Amino acid sequence: MAIKRRVDETAGRAALREWSSTARGQGKTARPVLAMAVRFSLEELASRAEGNSVEVRVPPFGVTQCIAGPRHARGTPPNVVEMPAELWLSLATGRIGWAEAMQTGQLHASGLRADLSAHLPLIEYP
Repeated sequence: MAIKRRVDETAGRAALREWSSTARGQGKTARPVLAMAVRFSLEELASRAEGNSVEVRVPPFGVTQCIAGPRHARGTPPNVVEMPAELWLSLATGRIGWAEAMQTGQLHASGLRADLSAHLPLIEYP
């Protein structure tokens, strides 16, 4: 079953491209653009890896559930991935790999299904 997208795909891709070009120039992305890029990429992950066994959190911008497996309904999910927005977008666009992201100390992943490396990158931008 396809996820219901809340972010317009064209606007989401544009925000991700803007983040990518700003990050390449070592600039700072405007907060609304950053938020849209995060939300779009989380929706993209959810659509490509449908399921409810892993919760991916990118505070304060968004959260999604993905990857097939046992569904979780109450309390803290057994499989949680959490990281800051810049790190998430770097992973989603292939600027950084999963192992390298884990070494930054900013990526927190718990649970047997919490390794997203098979699903990343989502969209590659130079």
